[in-house]
Amino acid sequence: MILINDLSKKFGRLTVLDQVNLKMNAGKSYALVGPNGSGKTTLIKCVLGMVKPSSGSIEFKGQDIENEWKYREQIGYMPQIGRYPENMKIGELVDMMKNIRREVTSVDEELIDSFKLYKIYDKKMHTLSGGTRQKVSASLAFLFHAPVLILDEPTAGLDPISVEILKEKILHERRMGKLMIITSHILSDLDELSTEMVYIFEGKIQYNNSIEALKKETNETKLNKAVTTLIRQKELLNSITEQV
Repeated sequence: MILINDLSKKFGRLTVLDQVNLKMNAGKSYALVGPNGSGKTTLIKCVLGMVKPSSGSIEFKGQDIENEWKYREQIGYMPQIGRYPENMKIGELVDMMKNIRREVTSVDEELIDSFKLYKIYDKKMHTLSGGTRQKVSASLAFLFHAPVLILDEPTAGLDPISVEILKEKILHERRMGKLMIITSHILSDLDELSTEMVYIFEGKIQYNNSIEALKKETNETKLNKAVTTLIRQKELLNSITEQV
């Protein structure tokens, strides 16, 4: 569904993405993992068309996305930090999004109902806590039945009950055959929600395989320990290579 070919991005002399090759298929959930500054956000923004690559290409359902925008209607995006018109009420924001997407005849308001956002539709965005903003962002991401969902730190700032509500929704949508791309520093969440693991470091893909395969390769049962073992193995290999 999404095919990334030799993708590179430079900001001045800084190489943020370095010849990234990645194929992501429907029905799978990809955990995009890496330290801060590894290139995860830039990669996501390239897929969304928010950042123009320096070289390489991205295909969405077989079509190159360069100079295209229509494909974005098939992506639900939950940013790490949602930025909205501060004086707009929650209800007005939801209505505005529906008006922008008038061609969509059926919307998914399950999260709006589960989070009980309808009870605070008259609250303005600047009055909301970080957790409530996250609920709004999650609800908007799932609103239009998009076949692709990109969720950036989706559980950050949410209370425990809301975390479970969102997790159940993500798992349900994955079972429905959607492509999920999830970034999170909470590896236990990714262990529950994802089937694949993509580890990116210094703009390069260091690992791309199923989470099950990673656990077998590292002889670990939990993703956080498997990732730690993977990183140590990579560091050891790089150290030996440098000495040679």
